[in-house]
Amino acid sequence: MERVAGWSVRHRALAIAGWFALVVVAVLASAVIPGDTADSTDPGESGRAGRVLDAQQKYPPPQENVLVQARTPDAAPARFTEDPESRRATQDLVTTLRRTPGAVTAVRSPLERTDGNRLVSKDGRSGLVTFTMAGAQEQWSAHYEAATEAVKTVQARHPQVRLAQAGDRSLSRVVDEGIKGDFKRAEFFSLPLTVVILLVVFGSLIAAAIPLLLAATTVVATFGLLQVLAHWVPVNSATSSMVLLIGVAVGVDYSLFYLRRAREERAAGHDVTEALRITARTSGRVVVVSGLTVMLCLVGLLFTGLDNFKGLTTGAVLVVGVAMVGSVTVLPALLAALGHRVDRARIPWVGRRRTAADRSRAWAAVARAVVRRPLVWGGSAALALLVLALPALGMRLQDAAVTDSLSRKVPTVDAAVRMQEAFPGAPSPASVVIWGKRDPGAVDSPAVRKAVESLHQRAAASGGALNEPISATKVGRALVVRVPLASFGTDDVANRALETLRQRTLPAALGEAGRADSETDGGIDYAVGGKTAFAYDFTDRVTDRTPYVFAFVLLLAFVLLVVAFRSPAVALMSIVLNLLSIGAAYGVLTWVFQDGHLSSALDFTSYGGVVGWLPLFMFVILFGLSMDYHIFVLSRIRERRLAGEATREAVVGGVASGAGVVTSAAVIMTAAFSVFVVLSAIEYKMMGVGLAVAVLIDATLVRGVLLPAAITLLGRRSFPQASLPSDVTPAGVTPAGVTPGARSSRPPHAGR
Repeated sequence: MERVAGWSVRHRALAIAGWFALVVVAVLASAVIPGDTADSTDPGESGRAGRVLDAQQKYPPPQENVLVQARTPDAAPARFTEDPESRRATQDLVTTLRRTPGAVTAVRSPLERTDGNRLVSKDGRSGLVTFTMAGAQEQWSAHYEAATEAVKTVQARHPQVRLAQAGDRSLSRVVDEGIKGDFKRAEFFSLPLTVVILLVVFGSLIAAAIPLLLAATTVVATFGLLQVLAHWVPVNSATSSMVLLIGVAVGVDYSLFYLRRAREERAAGHDVTEALRITARTSGRVVVVSGLTVMLCLVGLLFTGLDNFKGLTTGAVLVVGVAMVGSVTVLPALLAALGHRVDRARIPWVGRRRTAADRSRAWAAVARAVVRRPLVWGGSAALALLVLALPALGMRLQDAAVTDSLSRKVPTVDAAVRMQEAFPGAPSPASVVIWGKRDPGAVDSPAVRKAVESLHQRAAASGGALNEPISATKVGRALVVRVPLASFGTDDVANRALETLRQRTLPAALGEAGRADSETDGGIDYAVGGKTAFAYDFTDRVTDRTPYVFAFVLLLAFVLLVVAFRSPAVALMSIVLNLLSIGAAYGVLTWVFQDGHLSSALDFTSYGGVVGWLPLFMFVILFGLSMDYHIFVLSRIRERRLAGEATREAVVGGVASGAGVVTSAAVIMTAAFSVFVVLSAIEYKMMGVGLAVAVLIDATLVRGVLLPAAITLLGRRSFPQASLPSDVTPAGVTPAGVTPGARSSRPPHAGR
């Protein structure tokens, strides 16, 4: 690190120009490399159904549904069959849709003699009109707009009747619009908030601009490289948001670690070049160790085997790696070019205190109290974290359906809720994909047609697990059958209905035409997809692979910490502390969102679960990011310990000089995560609360109390007896053998 930083300091113009050239090349590479991007594949049986449809190179047309109900304030809705206005509105809607030029097809009405009874709710108070988009796939969007406009026109003509639309296209669109709106809202809040906090933390306009510059160039370069890798690795919208979030976090952290140490060394009497050389050997090493730890921990997500995590892992590893490279190359060059000017343009009231690089008096007082009674303080902090973690024992993993994720203030969500109550499963049915094993024409056989027709009777006999109406559509050489479940969501009712369909109804309905022996010719196969099936299979895969991810991350972290600090005791202690903070975050997450506390303050409605992928994602992200803080504070303590200080003095000095920096970095990261709380989707609220709470706990209770208590209790076993390089002594530490208060007669840059 010293040689790399030394080269950057000596060739600062070349290092800065080279960094920006790297960013430009990464952006240009994404534009000049041709080819299609990689598509993701869903896990389990739903993934198999998706692959069959992909092979057809076409998809079933979206189906939309319109719920028809009489508006009767303060009273139960009138029966559909007995309300003339509802019947007139239904007939008007059907006529208007059919007159829409080529936009829709297969319009089905509760007024028809054949399927009419199936399109009237069991209580008789609601009717359901269904239709599908006509034309080629590229025309569906325009046809959807035309059909939606037709529904609005009919609604205006019949104000006493409620026409509520929800279906494949409308539900997908409301989710997409919600995501776009959320990201705009996040950008609106996060950037100004981050700038304000950076100004307060760094105390200078110039110093605050450095992490922003590093983070911005890091994220831009990563986006460019990610677009190149997207030709081979599936990348989705969540990857972009995570790259931005992690890029800002590590860019600020690494800049803060570097700048703080450089200020301390200058305050100790070193010139800029010497201060940067020592900073590279100390904080630069911490940045590299932290960055490698974060990157390797993130690789653990690949053990899930999920395509959704491949792009996320690639993007996160890239952005941390680019930030790490920039921190040890262009960052020293920038600081060398600016010199003492980096602290100019100070912010009034806070600038002088922030740029002075003084030890934190508050954290020094806390650490001094902890080392006096480490067992009492450490035991109390550990007990507090265990209490916070208790609700996590009852955590229930369940993905949020659209009606769980978004507010009923959204018209489409309200329509889906009402439709689910009247026609369970109708807003988004399960999709049964049937295809011929060897003979593509097998799905057209009379046996298959008869089996599909029998699903109506089996749905009625399923004890409420399956519902009507059931429809079938030929898609290429496959047959797609839409089967409404007892619930279109992801709750226990929906999961039991899915299991009934997969394990009992379909095998019984298809009979001998079903899963034929693989050695025989002919026969068909089938797989169940859809939103409920995807959530079920995804959660099942995550639950199954989570132990492997945990084992990989914990073992890898242990090895890296042993190599970095040459102390198995410190490595084991570090892992235990991280697990305590993550467990406490899990408990808070469960208490707030699954149990429904603070729902009014955070503006959400609990659906009795926690998003299935979030705990695993939080574990990997937090375990990696918390290592930044942990390694930074441990390195400060280790420097003092190896320089000859007693364990307790080393702990107090290390915490006083490092915990303040960690707190400042944690405030920035907590603010970035907290922005997600103001978003509309409950998944983002969960992620924001979970990550913000974990970072806050980690940077205060864990690093300020538990860490010093644990190091004090370990005593001499914390770090093996060794010596620092002869020319490196922590700023503010009196070297062994030198009388306190005496100053060395050698110049500051000489060996100390």
